[in-house]
Amino acid sequence: MPPTRATTKERSAVRTLLRLWPYVRPVRVRLSVAAFVAVVASCTGLVIPLVLKWMVDGPVADRDPGGVWLGALYLLLLGIAEALLFGLRRWLVARPLSRVEAGMRADLYGHLQRLPVAFHDRWASGQLLSRATTDLMLLRMFLAFPLTFLLVNGVTILVGVIIMLLQDWTLGLVILVPTIPVMWTCVVFETRYAAVARLAQDQVGDLTTVVEESVLGIRIIKGFGRHRSQARAFRELVRTLRGTELRKARMLATIWGVIVTLPEAAIGAALLWGSIQVAEGELSAGTLVAFLSTALALRWPVESIGFLLAMSQEAATATERYFEVRDAAREEGDGDRPLPAATSADNDGIRFHSVSFRYPDASPESPPTLAHIDLHIRPGESMALVGATGSGKTTLTALVPRLHETTSGRITLDGRDITAMPREELRSLVAVAFEEPTLFSASVGENVLMGAEDGAGEPELARALAVAQADFAHSLPQGTATQVGEQGLSLSGGQRQRLALARAVVGRPRFLVLDDPLSALDVHTEAAVEAALRDVLADTTALIVAHRPSTVLLADRVALLSDGRVTAVGTHQELLRTNAEYARLMSGEDHRR
Repeated sequence: MPPTRATTKERSAVRTLLRLWPYVRPVRVRLSVAAFVAVVASCTGLVIPLVLKWMVDGPVADRDPGGVWLGALYLLLLGIAEALLFGLRRWLVARPLSRVEAGMRADLYGHLQRLPVAFHDRWASGQLLSRATTDLMLLRMFLAFPLTFLLVNGVTILVGVIIMLLQDWTLGLVILVPTIPVMWTCVVFETRYAAVARLAQDQVGDLTTVVEESVLGIRIIKGFGRHRSQARAFRELVRTLRGTELRKARMLATIWGVIVTLPEAAIGAALLWGSIQVAEGELSAGTLVAFLSTALALRWPVESIGFLLAMSQEAATATERYFEVRDAAREEGDGDRPLPAATSADNDGIRFHSVSFRYPDASPESPPTLAHIDLHIRPGESMALVGATGSGKTTLTALVPRLHETTSGRITLDGRDITAMPREELRSLVAVAFEEPTLFSASVGENVLMGAEDGAGEPELARALAVAQADFAHSLPQGTATQVGEQGLSLSGGQRQRLALARAVVGRPRFLVLDDPLSALDVHTEAAVEAALRDVLADTTALIVAHRPSTVLLADRVALLSDGRVTAVGTHQELLRTNAEYARLMSGEDHRR
């Protein structure tokens, strides 16, 4: 099952973030230069207190206006240099990090296309969408800011502490007193914040799923008047996410309170002790000014530790979530298995050799969905697959293009084991049309020609539309260039199904797998489509899931599937005479009960 909830296992944020190195490596030089520039800029700011010391102990004490103006010029130049250096750092990281984010997103999308159907059956689309958008945005922000400034602020604090100790070691020790409690707080915070950050990001994925499902299912929601219940469910998820975000905020408030309060108290103590030393003549006023100015310059690097750690934990969680998908095994066996020693003839149609199948998440004790299927569809023959609901018809058809992998046994196309064929070749030979047609947010022509090889054009499109009785496409506002909208919901169910059928036949496939492709058509359109399909089926080897006698009559022979097993094979008329279960299915009695 997908890890859609915060895991309790221990994990190292550093080790997790190191998995980003392959993506960062190509831009490492530019990021390193940017980090160096940021360190120089930050350390430039620490020179300002030293200039102040010189001014107080020199021109100010000597009442030298010229020296004061010179010191002011130094301060102005240092400020401008610091600003320009930080601006240069931002410019250096913007372009390479956008390239890193784009590369990671492209890799994730490409990987999603290669993952098996079983993976997509288990994962909510919103969880995948949040990983491709929100999580990658968090990673880009981490690489742009926290990654650099954890280093920059660490170096700045170290240099600043050294400067303060050189100014006066006793004052330096006062400033260092809060170090241990601050570090302990950071360790505790990091451990606890990691779990809450993971929970929040998973809940964002859940929320994304609900929004997507509500948009795609808006007709159902409106048709059944369920908008209020959906809104209540959405508000409940929002409240849950809000509670988690408030937990994060409370944790940040706690660490921020500790990190801000203790150093501020230390600065106050140093001011008091330093003032006493100045009053007793043991310390110059300029040294005290320089020390306190350095301490104040370190306030931001110290106070930023809290949210930098928080952003780093969120980035580690985003990295973990990203690689949960990237680490998922892609479709296996892409033509790398050797063919069995005994092969069939080159022109042998489709053969199922003792094929069994069990869904990956099914209990080992449960019966398999398909068991010991032995079936031969001869070259150029059409075979109808008939069975009661749940008998395994759709699952069997999904095995031919390897949308699922057989648990045991093998399937051959013209004598070639499909597991020994590259998927690209296999799916160029086998065309499919499903009962639930899926269309993309593209034009009618683009949706149909998706089933053809590159270079197919208007002649192939016109022929496929004619076969599927989808000539209505020419009457749309922009003809076949009309955009059908998301999921093709601007079209009727029958229109979508005909376009899906056109997509299946446009490439003149050698093997055709149709899963009840005419279920949404009216009687007259169905008859016209069947008449046109007969010409197509004459030139191909086809497996057709059928529920109605009219669809069965398209086939040369019929296979009856019962409880995951083929129990009878023959012509329609033969099975009507000899098989009671088949006769009942064709008469519709099974549906009336």
